[in-house]
Amino acid sequence: MNISLRWLLTFLADLYADLPDDLNVRLLGTVKRHIKLLRLQAEADELWSFVARKTNQQGVWMAIDVESRQVLAFYVGDRNRQSARQLWKRIPTVYRQLANFDTEDGEAYKGVIPKAQHQVCAKSSGRSNNIERFTCSLRQRVSRLVRETLCFSKELEPS
Repeated sequence: MNISLRWLLTFLADLYADLPDDLNVRLLGTVKRHIKLLRLQAEADELWSFVARKTNQQGVWMAIDVESRQVLAFYVGDRNRQSARQLWKRIPTVYRQLANFDTEDGEAYKGVIPKAQHQVCAKSSGRSNNIERFTCSLRQRVSRLVRETLCFSKELEPS
């Protein structure tokens, strides 16, 4: 296609900046009527890769609705609590007030998602299957996100 990586990244950043903060999330028509009987359920997770070099790690933080599997919010940032806060701000208000959130045991989520709404779960529990499936699909479709390109521990770093 004869385009540079710099142009592509700038193009993607511009598209990202133009997206609405709420991603036009719509509650299902029946959810409002049953909100007292059924709790809204969401899952949050991060997808990590790097840009240009391994020292420039970036993550896509995401939250999805369990029932509809609709992406509620996402945020691109680094691996810290500030990025988790930015994701939380982008989640629609009704979810921030009423939904239960399943996440892995990441330090960044602690103190961001209220304790009463936050359920820490292991991958093997099956409670985060929807978002794990979604991130796996992204890794399959976007070669830049393949995990083998990351080196998080000393044993995996090339000599």
